[in-house]
Amino acid sequence: MTIASEAQGSAEYAAALQALDRKHLIHPHQNPTRTERNIFVRGKGSVVWDAADVPFIDGMAGGNWVVAVGHGRAELAEVAASQAEKLEYFSLWREYSNEPAIRLGARLAELAPAGMSKIHFTSGGSDGTEAALKIARRYHFERGNTERTWIIGRQFGYHGTTLAGGSVSGMDDMHFGAGPTMPHVTKVSPPMISHPEMFGGQDPTDFLLQELETEILRVGPEKIAAMIGEPVMGGGGVIVPPEDYWPRIRTLLSKYGILLIADEVITGFGRTGDWFASAHYSPDIIVTAKGISSGYAPLGAVLMRDEIGEVMVGNPEKFFFHGLTYSGHPVACALALTNLDIIERENILGQAKKIESWFVEGLDGIRDLPIVHDVRVHGAMVGIELTADPSTGEPMPFDRMVAVIDDLRGKHRVLARDYGPTLVVGPPLVLEEEQAAEISAAITDVLRNRS
Repeated sequence: MTIASEAQGSAEYAAALQALDRKHLIHPHQNPTRTERNIFVRGKGSVVWDAADVPFIDGMAGGNWVVAVGHGRAELAEVAASQAEKLEYFSLWREYSNEPAIRLGARLAELAPAGMSKIHFTSGGSDGTEAALKIARRYHFERGNTERTWIIGRQFGYHGTTLAGGSVSGMDDMHFGAGPTMPHVTKVSPPMISHPEMFGGQDPTDFLLQELETEILRVGPEKIAAMIGEPVMGGGGVIVPPEDYWPRIRTLLSKYGILLIADEVITGFGRTGDWFASAHYSPDIIVTAKGISSGYAPLGAVLMRDEIGEVMVGNPEKFFFHGLTYSGHPVACALALTNLDIIERENILGQAKKIESWFVEGLDGIRDLPIVHDVRVHGAMVGIELTADPSTGEPMPFDRMVAVIDDLRGKHRVLARDYGPTLVVGPPLVLEEEQAAEISAAITDVLRNRS
C-alpha cells in the first residue's frame, strides 16, 4: 500500500500514513504501549481534521500549547510566502543580520517589561532554556563571580528535554538511560496548594520561601547563578501559585544576588491574558517560544535586562560564543511580527480571559465528582487533577489517564492531554464560547462515567 494510491480523506489513506509513521518516525515522548497514530492534515481556527477527514476540537493548541491565533490563517501563509520569495534565509551570526529579525527584536522590546530591550533569538523553548542558563552563568562570570554556576529548579517544572533543560526540569523519567545530568543543579518544591499536606500546616508561600532560603544557604549563595521557573507550571499540570509566591521569591533571590529566569514558553503572548505572565515580579531573563509565532514557524526569543545583555557582548577578547543556525530566521520572524499584530488587533489577551470564565463556569459541575481532586483554571489553561482513590488521594495511574483522553477523542472528538494524573486543556486563544462549552460537556460526561 502506498499513500499515492489512496484517496485523501479515506480510511485507507489514514491507515497508510499511520503505517509509514510507525515504520520511520521516533516521536518525542513516544510510549511503545501506544501504537495508534492521530494524524492531522488541516485546521481552521480551533478545529483540526485528521487524515480520514474527521473533525476534532483542538483543546491543546496544536498538541502542546502552541497555536495562539488559530489554525489556517491565510494572512500568515501569505506573509510566509512573501518573505520566502524576498529572502528565505540569512544568518544572524557575528555581524550579519536581516530585516525581519531586527523589526521583531524592536517589537519585543516594546512589549517586554521595562528595561528588557535585549533579545536573543532561538528556534524554540528548549533552545531558549539552554541559552538562558548560559547567559546567567556568563553574566556572573564577567562580573568576577566565577563560582556562580548553580541553578535552582523545581520539582515538576518543565524546561525542555535537552541535557541542560532536562537537568533543571523536575521530571526524573526524562533522564532514564541518558547518563549523568548537568551538575550544579538543585530543586525545591512546587507551589501545589491543592496538596496542603506538603506544607506541614504552614502557609504555602511561607513554607516554600523558607525551604528555598534553606537550600540557598546549604549550597552557598555565592555559588548560585539563577533560579528558573514557569509563572504557571504547565508541564506539571497547570499548577497556579499563590499571588504572593513569585514576588516574594524575587525579593529573596535579589537579597542573595541570584538571577530569576521566567520560563514563559507556554504562558507568554497571551495564554494567561497578559503579554507576559511574569511582568509583575520583574524577572531578569524571560524565555519565550510557542505563542510568539503561533507555530507557523519554529521560533523562540530570550529577553533579558539591558545590563545583562550589555555584559553578554561587552568582552572583546571572549565574545558571546553561542547561537543556532536558525536564530532570527527571516521567515519565522516575519510570521511572528504578523502574529503579534493579530494578537493585538483582535484583543487575543482579552479572549484568554473570556476562555477562563467559560471554563470556570462549564467545569463547575465536576468539582464534586469522586475522582476529581482539583480543578485549576488560569487564563486559557485548565488542569483537572484526578485521583484513583479519593480517601487517600492516590494519583490516577497512567492507563486510566490515557483512557480518559481516549474517551474524549474517540467519543466526543475533543483533543486534550494527560500530564501525569492531570487532564490538561490549553486551546487556541481564538476558541469560541460554543466550543468551550462542548469541551466542558465532553469532560463532564467522561469523568462522570468513570467516577
